[in-house]
Amino acid sequence: MEFFGNTMCGPQNYMKDILKEDYHEPMTEIEVKELFKKLVHVICIDYLRHPAMRSKVSRDTLYECVNAVLQSSKDKKRNFLETVELQIGLKNYDPQKDKRFSGTVKLKYIPRPKMQVCVLGDQQHCDEAKQLEVPCMDAEALKKLNKNKKLVKKLAKKYDAFLASESLIKQIPRLLGPGLNKAGKFPGLLSHQESMTQKIDEVKATIKFQMKKVLCLSVAVGHVDMTPDELAQNVHLSINFLVSLLKKHWQNVRSLHMKSTMGPPQRLY
Repeated sequence: MEFFGNTMCGPQNYMKDILKEDYHEPMTEIEVKELFKKLVHVICIDYLRHPAMRSKVSRDTLYECVNAVLQSSKDKKRNFLETVELQIGLKNYDPQKDKRFSGTVKLKYIPRPKMQVCVLGDQQHCDEAKQLEVPCMDAEALKKLNKNKKLVKKLAKKYDAFLASESLIKQIPRLLGPGLNKAGKFPGLLSHQESMTQKIDEVKATIKFQMKKVLCLSVAVGHVDMTPDELAQNVHLSINFLVSLLKKHWQNVRSLHMKSTMGPPQRLY
């Protein structure tokens, strides 16, 4: 489900299923945030009430894996910052018949500091982006792409995420076609009331779980320069959120591993 270009949570009836009530689709970004807070609160209560939702990864196992991943990276230092991924294997799911879940969650610490975010902005936002040395494009630059599928695809590959000014976000489908949306990179809303730096950090801290045609997926949850506590908190939050998306919660989890880009996998579950 998308609000203001942001996938806020899963399939069309996901909100209703979680909240156990009908809800009015939010019309403003403030209403979106309030609805999201309510959703998180309900999920947390569910964790307390239902044993099936509680984590099956003990604190000791979590820290054992975190320390092993970080130590492996220290033992063989690379000339780039290794990303740490959470690798998930699922079971008791039929991708053809069952609803494919999709959801985003903001982590406490940014997993990929070098993630590239591009601002599709009005004049004010483009001026601000240039001062901050953030990549940006205005409406004229987008018009030059002329809805060319190859050029739009190239743009989507060049950046990890996009933010767009309020005046521009509604024009994206007309200017670029469905390319960014198909790539799962439709821009998030950037208003003039928000700090651009904080908004970019928020985008960088947000990860997405999305089931496709196979019963495995992986997401970046950290990097090897994090402290054990920082990485452990990110992994813990990621696992809990993933399990909340699954139809049968932990009964749908076959395996959980974490590994750095070049390091060996460590089994969490």
